[in-house]
Amino acid sequence: MDIRATHKDDWQLLKRIRLAALQDTPTAFGVSYQTAVADSDAHWQVRAAGERTRFWLALDEGRPVGLVGAGFRDPARYELIAMWVEPAARGSGVADGLVAAVKARAVVLGLEALFLEVAPENIRAVQFYRRHGFEFLDEWEPIDSHPHILAQSMRWSCK
Repeated sequence: MDIRATHKDDWQLLKRIRLAALQDTPTAFGVSYQTAVADSDAHWQVRAAGERTRFWLALDEGRPVGLVGAGFRDPARYELIAMWVEPAARGSGVADGLVAAVKARAVVLGLEALFLEVAPENIRAVQFYRRHGFEFLDEWEPIDSHPHILAQSMRWSCK
């Protein structure tokens, strides 16, 4: 298994796995499949180049089986986003490797904390993030693509 940051030439791999994630668990993400599938190739190339948000892929013999992203929501808040592993690879350590990549990036950037948002009723995700040292904050907001679902913030201390 290879986990690495994407670059511009990875745009088709990133697009493929991101669209698969949006179809598999549409209520877990702030963007809908319909919106993402309509994005231009140039948009996917910018996304893969990491110009605003950095993405990592988990590759199994060159085929993407997981992804995660991270970026600054504002200058003081670096967030883990877009976490997803294909069903056949769940429980194999892929997710652990993806979260480790984002944590390592946060440490390299010299940040105090890494944040994420998760719907508390997504028990499997909550347990996973807690196992990785994330703790709930009393911060809630609706998921953009599904405003009837509230996500709660979690924080991991980089220090």
